[in-house]
Amino acid sequence: MTRKQRRGILIGAGVAILSVAAILVMFAFRSSIVFFHTPSDIATSKVPAGQRIRLGGLVEKGSVVRGEGTHVKFAVTDTLQTIPVSFSGILPDLFREGQGVVAEGRIEPDGHFAADSVLAKHDETYMPPEVAKALKEKGVTLGEGATHETKAAGETASP
Repeated sequence: MTRKQRRGILIGAGVAILSVAAILVMFAFRSSIVFFHTPSDIATSKVPAGQRIRLGGLVEKGSVVRGEGTHVKFAVTDTLQTIPVSFSGILPDLFREGQGVVAEGRIEPDGHFAADSVLAKHDETYMPPEVAKALKEKGVTLGEGATHETKAAGETASP
């Protein structure tokens, strides 16, 4: 076997090993990827019950009902559709009606969303970019405090 053939075999084996590693990483991520949906997406696409998703939108005004302990029920809306959400746990301090929220969990067979984590916007000038984009696509007019500006590399957000 010549040097050229050995080098070719070595390069081929390296490419094969890297390909197998990339495929294994893809399969590992596939089980942990959670897709983002708005209430309208869920109503029209019929997301199957039990599938893990992220539900994003605005907390509907007048919908927050606190139960025993840390159990809370509220509704998430994109102004076109509304999905009832139940959550047991401690809500973020900034969680309130009319504000942007992302809830992660599963859709139950009866149509309500059982959340196991709830994220609220962190200050007056930020909304998760996926939520802001999806709401704008649905025709929701966002106030100045509910927009997401992408900063150029090296820029810092103003306080």
